[in-house]
Amino acid sequence: MEPVMLSMDKQEAAKQAARAYRSLDLSGSQLAHLELLMAGYYGLLRGYPDSEAGLRMFRQLLAVAHGGLPVPSLAVEEAFGTTVNAGERLALRDPEGILLAILTVSDVWRGSEPATDLAAPAGGTVSHGASTFIAGRIDGVEMPVHYDFPVLRLTADELHKQYGRHGWRRILACQPARLIHRAEAARIAHAARLAQAGVLVQVLATEEQTVTLDHYTRVRCIEHSLRYLSDRGALMTLLPMPPLSHGASEVIWRAMLAHNAGATHLLVEPEWWGEMSPSDRAPVQATLKQIGVELVDLPRFVRDANLDAFLPLIGDPEGDGDRATDDLVTRIRAGADIPAWVSFPEVLAELRRSHPVRGRQGVTVFFTGLSGAGKSTIARVLLAKLLEIGERTVTLLDGDIVRKNLSSELGFSRQHRDLNILRIGFVASEITKHGGIAICAPIAPYRETRRRVRQMVEGLGGFFEIHVATPLETCETRDRKGLYAKARAGLIKEFTGISDPYETPEHAELVIDTRDCTPLESAQLIINRLQKEGFLFACHGSGEPSIDHSH
Repeated sequence: MEPVMLSMDKQEAAKQAARAYRSLDLSGSQLAHLELLMAGYYGLLRGYPDSEAGLRMFRQLLAVAHGGLPVPSLAVEEAFGTTVNAGERLALRDPEGILLAILTVSDVWRGSEPATDLAAPAGGTVSHGASTFIAGRIDGVEMPVHYDFPVLRLTADELHKQYGRHGWRRILACQPARLIHRAEAARIAHAARLAQAGVLVQVLATEEQTVTLDHYTRVRCIEHSLRYLSDRGALMTLLPMPPLSHGASEVIWRAMLAHNAGATHLLVEPEWWGEMSPSDRAPVQATLKQIGVELVDLPRFVRDANLDAFLPLIGDPEGDGDRATDDLVTRIRAGADIPAWVSFPEVLAELRRSHPVRGRQGVTVFFTGLSGAGKSTIARVLLAKLLEIGERTVTLLDGDIVRKNLSSELGFSRQHRDLNILRIGFVASEITKHGGIAICAPIAPYRETRRRVRQMVEGLGGFFEIHVATPLETCETRDRKGLYAKARAGLIKEFTGISDPYETPEHAELVIDTRDCTPLESAQLIINRLQKEGFLFACHGSGEPSIDHSH
C-alpha cells in the first residue's frame, strides 16, 4: 500500500499546489491524531475514514469497546462542513501555518455520537457537540515540528528497522505514566522475561505537557532507566497523546499504538481499565490477542524488605506511581535522604537537579491587606534585608509599580483587579521558577484570586501569603493621599474596605498587625519564617536579631 507520507520529490510540488487550497488550522488533539496517522501508528489507515469504513475496519474492536475508539476523524464546524465537497482538497496546517498534509475529501458525514471520534473540530472552538466530519485520503507533506527530543520521535517504520538491527522478533511495549523507579523497572523486566522480548518504552505526552519542566525531567529520567529494564536491551520513543478516557477504549487505543509500532505484547497499567471488572476485560484481551498483541496484566511491584527484592503486590495498592514520584520529589526538595533501593542513581541525580532543595528554590512572598496597612513599607524593608543577605536575586512587585508599568490600561472593576493580580502572579511564578525571590505587595482583596496565584507558584517553589492585618480605622488615619476620605465622599468608586469588600485570608502563612510591629520587625519575622521553612540559609551580614512575635 502507498505510504501516507509523500516522497521527497513530490513534497515541493504539493506545497506549491496547496497555495490554491482552503486551509484548516489544527491544534491539540487534532495535531496528535494527524501525527500518529502520518507516522504509521494507525496501521493501514491512509486518512480519515467515514463512518461506514471506520466501522468495517474496526468492527472486531468496536464489538468489545464500550464507548468510542479514537480512530482519527476530523471534526469541523457545521457551517464549514456544508461548504466542503467530495473531491476537494484541503491544506491541513499547524497553528503557525506550516503545511503538514493535504486532505482529499471523499465524504462529509454526520453523526450525533460518532463512535470513532476524540478530536476537536478544526477551524473552531466548539468541540464536544460537533457532529460534522470530513473523511478522505491524507498525503503527508511534513511531520509536525518538535523541538523537544527530536531524535526520540520515531515513526513506526523507523522502529521496525531498529528491531531488525537488534534481531528482535518479540517486543514488549510499556507506556509509563510518570517515571521508572526500581519497583517499576523490576515489573517491566519481569514482564519482558515472561514474553521473552525486548522492551519498547513509548512515552506519551500531550501538547500542554511538553512546555513544562516536568516533561523534560520525565523524559531524561526514563532515558536513564532504559539500561535497567531488560537484558535484551530497550528502545524508547516519544509520541503525542490525544485526550483519553479509561476503560476498553483506552486499552484498545494503547494496544493499537503498541501493535502498529511492532510490539507483540503490551504491559497494561491497572488504571487504564477504569471500573471494568475482570470478566469485562476478558473479551478485550481475547480480541487484541487475535489481532496480534497480547496484554501483560501484571500488578504493581513493591519491595520486600526481608528478601531485599521487588515482588508483585498482593491486594489493592495504597498509592499509585504518580503519588510515589510526587512523594519522592517532596523528599528531595526538602533535602531528605533517599534510600538507594527506591530509584536509580542517575534518576535521583536528575530529580535533584530539576527539583533543588528548598534553600535553592525560588519563593514568592505575597503581601495582602488594605490600602495604608503598611504592605509597601514592609516589602521595601524586606527587599533591602534580602539583598543584604545576598543569597539570590530579589524582585519587588509593588502594587503601585505594577499598576504603572504592567497594568496601566486596567481600571478598578473586579474583573480588572483580578486580571492585575493574576499578572502579578504570573511574573512571580516565572521569578520563582528560576530560583529568585518575588516580593508582591498589592491589595489583592479577593480570596479566589489569591488562591489562583498560590496555585501558579506552589508547584515551582515556595509561596508565603503575608496578611498585613492593620485595621481599617488605623489605615484611614495614615491616609496621606486622602483616598479614604474621597471614597467615603463617593468620589472614588469601588474602593477596598469602603465601597468594595476585602476578603480576609483564611490560611495566611503569617499575620502581621503594624500597630505593634515596626516595618523592620515585620521584615525580620518574614525572614525568620523563610529560614525556618528552609528557603533561606542563615542570614549573613545583617546582624539583626531574630524577633519572636506571635500574631
